[in-house]
Amino acid sequence: MGVTTIGTSITTFTFINSRQSVVNYAIMGKAYGHPLDPITAEEISLAAAACKEKATALGITSLRFNTITLQEPAKQTLIAWQHAGCPADALPPREAFCILQTPTAVEVLVRLSEGPPKVTSWAEMEGVQPLATPEDCELAEALAKADPEVQRILSEVYGIEDIAMVACDPWSVHLPPMAGRLIQTFMYQRGGSLDDNHYAHPLDFVPIVDLDKGKVVRIDRPYGDSPPQIPSTNINYHRDLCEVPFRSDIKPLDIVQPQGACWTIEGNLIKWQRWQIRMSFNYREGLVLHDVAYDDAGKLRPVVHRMSLVEMAVPYADPNEPYTRKCAFDVGDYGLGNCTNSLELGCDCLGNIHYFDAVLNNSKGEPVALKKAVCMHEEDSGIMWKHLEYRTGHAEVRRSRRLVLSFICTVVNYEYAFYYYFAQDGTISYEIKLTGELSTNLVSPGEDPSAPDWGTLVAPGVNAQYHQHMFSMRIDPAVDDAQGGAGLVVAEVRQSLEAGVDAVAVPEGPDNPAGNAFTVLETDLLTESEAQRVCNASSGRYWKIKNPASRHPATGKPVAYKLMPMAGPLLLAAPSSGIAKRGAFATKALWVTPHQDMERWPAGDYPMQHAGGDGLAKWTAANRSLAGADPVIWHTFGATHVPRPEDFPVMPCEVVGFMLKPFGFFEYNPARDLPPGSNKASMLANGSCCANGSANGSANGTTNGTANGTANGKVH
Repeated sequence: MGVTTIGTSITTFTFINSRQSVVNYAIMGKAYGHPLDPITAEEISLAAAACKEKATALGITSLRFNTITLQEPAKQTLIAWQHAGCPADALPPREAFCILQTPTAVEVLVRLSEGPPKVTSWAEMEGVQPLATPEDCELAEALAKADPEVQRILSEVYGIEDIAMVACDPWSVHLPPMAGRLIQTFMYQRGGSLDDNHYAHPLDFVPIVDLDKGKVVRIDRPYGDSPPQIPSTNINYHRDLCEVPFRSDIKPLDIVQPQGACWTIEGNLIKWQRWQIRMSFNYREGLVLHDVAYDDAGKLRPVVHRMSLVEMAVPYADPNEPYTRKCAFDVGDYGLGNCTNSLELGCDCLGNIHYFDAVLNNSKGEPVALKKAVCMHEEDSGIMWKHLEYRTGHAEVRRSRRLVLSFICTVVNYEYAFYYYFAQDGTISYEIKLTGELSTNLVSPGEDPSAPDWGTLVAPGVNAQYHQHMFSMRIDPAVDDAQGGAGLVVAEVRQSLEAGVDAVAVPEGPDNPAGNAFTVLETDLLTESEAQRVCNASSGRYWKIKNPASRHPATGKPVAYKLMPMAGPLLLAAPSSGIAKRGAFATKALWVTPHQDMERWPAGDYPMQHAGGDGLAKWTAANRSLAGADPVIWHTFGATHVPRPEDFPVMPCEVVGFMLKPFGFFEYNPARDLPPGSNKASMLANGSCCANGSANGSANGTTNGTANGTANGKVH
């Protein structure tokens, strides 16, 4: 393997994503004066101006804006304001949180309310790297392409003269080989068109760019000057280049709601089918849910105080250099909000759609608009409940609809589509659909070119490495607790016998003569160490979030919601690995910590190029008590991806997620009140409307056709 340290400096690039433009208007609906309303374009400009004024006073001449976002009020400040009746004349102070690069990282708080904007805190953060913005990524590619040594290698080794036909995928650097603000670029060739799928043509060398120095500082060349032949076959999905004919037998499938959707929207507050949900959006988490509550017979009962995806680790399994550096922490390294798509009506979302726009910032401190960042729609989700009384032939059935809040991110090669689902029975589901393109490479020296050890050949000569996607969801529950969940208890529930725990099977005997008995064991998790848990599908393991201060009228037990995980492997890297040190959150499916306003990021505030040991690993080392401590849940879930040829050139969606389901929270089935009615738009495929069969024909007239909004359209 060869390594070259070389470079020519470029310091004048400034890029704005082509999907974005500088604007001067507020986002996410009208300003309703709520403390959680996302930062507006005007506020971004005011915060930037205050930062520039402060920097000038300090004699700082080089200033780059990494982040300008809302500094949310402290949890107890927000709850106190809510208990006071949400007075418009007594809002908590409005503040912007900014991360600047001078090039040293600086955290700044700017007071936006109570007079002219003013910097109230200015703290230099030595030894950390803020996330890589879209401009950083575009700059890294431009620097790599402009480097003379990169150009020489392309020309002399690969015969590539047209730099426009080269793609440089910008990745954060895991286990950095040197100091600096580093981006590594995985190199590809395009097959004669800018729209060609470059992942079908991987090159074998990897430049590293130092953004602060404005140059390439290292080039890894596993094959030196004698690389294998670059795969030349074009394999495309682009509509203009796809090598296979499109299907001609697909007929329209329209989602029709003649009476419109069931929601009402007040600023960033959504009301739908008994649910109330407040939403916000920021550069790092993307979509955030706040104050999620359910209207139960006129009483608004809290369920979740705050909920968002707060980290993800994507480690690759190839032990060959330079791929040991291939592990991105996409939330902390890039930011989901920064990577969010502008959605397309009729493609990304179907039916009666409401979009929420977002606003971010560029490196100059200017507001940047992102239109159609979040999609909201309703969809039919099958039968909610049904029973046929076989003695009379009478059936009662209700269809279910759900509210969907979604956004989609492109993080270099991958797309992540994030979905919150709210059901009429009080269930909250969360899904991530993984799609996009595989990050490909050539087979490493010493491996069999026809059978790589650490990946799958998805095309001749094109290797897709094994990898994982490990997600961390931060859930601050508030189950029937107006104090934001201060008194909640998290418990583990399991059935049958399992090794390593105190579960016991019910022995056969006088109390169990047929041997069919099993019991359910529930254990409260009262310290941070007790609450570090893994999934176990064989014992039906799940976790309950219960409120001892609120009891079910029949069972007498605390009302609760249960977290139902999707069982799968946790982090597969060795415990001593750098991945495990940086991504300790991915070694457990469940963590529970006492609420602290500053504990928000499970891999630490600045995971980019960090050595590890921050975040959850650091906080839980004290093994704090969870009793009366306002518990916060961190749930890890994900996918272990052994690529298939069918994942290429673009990957069908792989779905992961979890559910939050009421458990003794409601007195009875809360969806019992769904009205009967049939969907008049439904018809038999042969055009007849009468041949519904003899057994259930009389019952079909009482079904609930919620898919098209005809029966339940008036239910708000």
